[in-house]
Amino acid sequence: MTDDGFLTLEDVAVGYGRRVVLADVRLRITRGSFTGLLGANGSGKSTLIKTIIGVIPPLAGRVRFHPIDGCEPGLGYVPQRETLDSIFLLSSLEVVLMGASGRVAPGRFFGRPEREWARQCLEQTGAADLANRRFSELSGGQKQRVLVARALAAKPDFLLLDEPTAGIDAAASQAILELLRRIHERQKLTVLMVNHDLAAVRQCARDVIWLHEGKVLQGSAGELLTRDKIEEILKLQLL
Repeated sequence: MTDDGFLTLEDVAVGYGRRVVLADVRLRITRGSFTGLLGANGSGKSTLIKTIIGVIPPLAGRVRFHPIDGCEPGLGYVPQRETLDSIFLLSSLEVVLMGASGRVAPGRFFGRPEREWARQCLEQTGAADLANRRFSELSGGQKQRVLVARALAAKPDFLLLDEPTAGIDAAASQAILELLRRIHERQKLTVLMVNHDLAAVRQCARDVIWLHEGKVLQGSAGELLTRDKIEEILKLQLL
């Protein structure tokens, strides 16, 4: 029997310094899954995802990736908001090339293969025409497409997205969600998407992790996104 395990969290505590945001987290994400991570503001979504990718260390427990063909899986990350200062006059192509930096030795220039790959990633995300435009001048939806392309430039096995539709209009949000769904289906990537929007998670994800009042619930979208379950978790009566 083939083990489809990809990532496990074993009794993990996440937080900053001595402040624990979530404790005793036990999760298992399977290879090739699309998982939505839900929770209210302050519930620990971003802290958990940053712990998974190694930006902040776990306060306790173990975050364990299962090797793929003997190698640690590659990660691609789309942050909640890009903090590139507009004083840096970077083109969209240059932003995408940041994703390939792990394959280029320090002090070396990006060669033609990496530049061609970056352009292919922009094309995949429908942003090929933005390659030479300044990133700082793009709309919110355009920036998100470029940031997804940057994550793909890393050639990841695991794509993690922190609120990829935050702060953009409904049409742009729908386009980004459709893009992510296509990428997942075509490339068979394992995807973890933080989102506060139930409809967005329902549209894309088959599995759900829900953070609520320090508790971590995990199950299928069909199980955790029913009307009765949402009412139970949020202690609301939906009209």
